[in-house]
Amino acid sequence: MGEFAAAVKSVVVEIKPSNSEVVPWEDLLESMEQKSVLYSMKKKKSRHARYFYGIIFMLTNLIAWFVRDYGEKVISQLQYLKSWGIDEHDCFHTMGVLRVSLGCFIFFFMMFLTTCNTSKLYEVRNTWHSGWWASKLAILILSLVVPFFVPSDLVQLYGELARVGAGVFLLLQLVSVIEFITWWNNYWMPDERKKQSCFLGLFMSTLFYITSVCGIVVMYALYASRPSCNLNIFFITWTAILLVVMMVISLHSKVNRGLLSSGIMASYIVFLCWTAIRSEPATAKCSPQKQENANGGWTTVVGFLIAIFAIVMATFSTGIDSQTFQFRKDDVLLEDDIPYKYGFFHLIFSLGAMYFAMLFISWNLDSSTRKWSIDVGWASTWVKIVNEWFAATIYLWKLISPALTESKVRDHEEPAQQLDNSTSP
Repeated sequence: MGEFAAAVKSVVVEIKPSNSEVVPWEDLLESMEQKSVLYSMKKKKSRHARYFYGIIFMLTNLIAWFVRDYGEKVISQLQYLKSWGIDEHDCFHTMGVLRVSLGCFIFFFMMFLTTCNTSKLYEVRNTWHSGWWASKLAILILSLVVPFFVPSDLVQLYGELARVGAGVFLLLQLVSVIEFITWWNNYWMPDERKKQSCFLGLFMSTLFYITSVCGIVVMYALYASRPSCNLNIFFITWTAILLVVMMVISLHSKVNRGLLSSGIMASYIVFLCWTAIRSEPATAKCSPQKQENANGGWTTVVGFLIAIFAIVMATFSTGIDSQTFQFRKDDVLLEDDIPYKYGFFHLIFSLGAMYFAMLFISWNLDSSTRKWSIDVGWASTWVKIVNEWFAATIYLWKLISPALTESKVRDHEEPAQQLDNSTSP
């Protein structure tokens, strides 16, 4: 900004006479300040817009839940569906969730197509992303209504595609979580020039490991107390092994990454293991789920609402983390650049629509789920367990790969040094 202002000032000085030099220069500064204020307002409006999209996503989640659990009572009264050749039984339970998810996907994918490659705040697509809410509300309602008139075969096809999209969402979420853990480790365990923060980092790493070990012990006590619970014993034991492996590799002399990041990751995979075991169906002999009535108790309702909020937060946090998935991270943001990547943000929400559909139907397109339940069933259990193992694998590779790269470079440099020594007189 300073170099640009100096260049403009020199031009003004050359063109204008000496008695009028100050006036155009002040006008230019005022214009630049007005643009700066305008860009600041646009950025603020853009940041606020993402919360509105998060609210839209949460509302579609609640609509999907309502259609699944209570849609039969409401939609069965809409007799005009039969005139369209649609059976009302194809509009609730699993099919209802998929239809709502399809509408949510259509809306956010359309937003992705219309905002992709937006880079500047003065572009029309920035105004479209941050405003025009009445028009977008009409488009959202239309997007949610149209799928209820789509043939069931196409909805089933979308359900199959949603499994893939949900898997991609989980992968992107894992990468985002691991990058956040890396950033947190760098923040709390800085270099030696900031020794005042090291004690707090060591305290937090110890706290995370204690929490992880306590989680392992509690899971053994609650979910693997009998020898017949072979599967749960395997899940918990393998999680404990992964915890130890991550700690040992983090402390290895060639890696030397400290205990904080591995401690946070250990807590994360223990949490994934716990959610996987919690997803086991209530009919399983070692299931922690209690047999409850159709409406469920208050703990079921609270757990359900927390799960809905967690889905929204996971989608939101991954959507605004576009920096993690950029190939070049050294680009300097200019004043008129958008604060986050709109296209990536909406793409994550469109994949999140597929993900919440799979959670509501427990990754099973052929069976209905119990009221006030979410992500319960053997398919959900195995998806979470595989997600846990995949997260641990990605993290371990992130620890090991720099050491492997350095060793390859060292092995490549040693023959060259030996060759130089042999040719020297």
